[in-house]
Amino acid sequence: MGATIHLNAITHRYKAGAPTVLEDIDDQIKSGERVVLIGRSGCGKSTLLHMIAGLLMPAEGCVKIAGRQVVRPSAKWNMMFQKPSLYPWMNVRDNVALGLRFAGAGKAEIRERVAGLLDLVGLADQAGANVQSLSGGQQQRVALARSLATRPDVLLLDEPFSALDAFTRASLQQEVAGICGDLGITLVTVTHDIDEAILMADRVLIMGRNPGRIEARLTVDLPWPRDPGSVDFQQRRRALMEQFQQTDQFQQTGDGSRTERPPSSAQDRDGAPWRRVSNG
Repeated sequence: MGATIHLNAITHRYKAGAPTVLEDIDDQIKSGERVVLIGRSGCGKSTLLHMIAGLLMPAEGCVKIAGRQVVRPSAKWNMMFQKPSLYPWMNVRDNVALGLRFAGAGKAEIRERVAGLLDLVGLADQAGANVQSLSGGQQQRVALARSLATRPDVLLLDEPFSALDAFTRASLQQEVAGICGDLGITLVTVTHDIDEAILMADRVLIMGRNPGRIEARLTVDLPWPRDPGSVDFQQRRRALMEQFQQTDQFQQTGDGSRTERPPSSAQDRDGAPWRRVSNG
């Protein structure tokens, strides 16, 4: 499992003459690598993730996965959203099996694979439960199992843990990164959360805005699973915060030059660190 993702000279605007949303995005995400896209709201990180998923075509440039240009969604690259989007009239087992049924898998294969996935995400004892009876964290585990059922090469996460409580969120961050590492799945996550980026990434891409572009990259060479209380973790966290603050000081003008960004709030004017937010 796992596939290399190439982001080739991606520039995007939604229609001719409209403001540029993304500009000159170039990167290679290695097979099995865990990468996080981080930046302020409006920097285009979710737009870029949708392009990787095949939900949106860039105006210029292209996305390639395993050497093939992405032009539509595929079961080989699955996406998890902020909401689990489960079918409320189905039990846990049937929700997880849905993609396999669409793919034409046999009953025995479905039964065996679903049982293994529910055990993997810690829901083996909830197979027959209605998904509406589950907690938010359990529902996201069902969505994760469903995403893994088709044995994807790439898993794309668009802030799927943002609405969860802190304890459940931290647990799922570690679990998802660990599962993708064990299975060799390439993982790309969008977040606003500095801690989540360090918890889940081998490498962080820091995006600026107006227009959205990759301003900096940070390698997170920490052992798995990550310990947020460790000195090394806190050092990487500070390094990411410093890089973000440096790139956030500048914005691009209409003629393509870079200029210092004026303070946008009292907190910015006072020089306080960028606040970690859970959503929006």
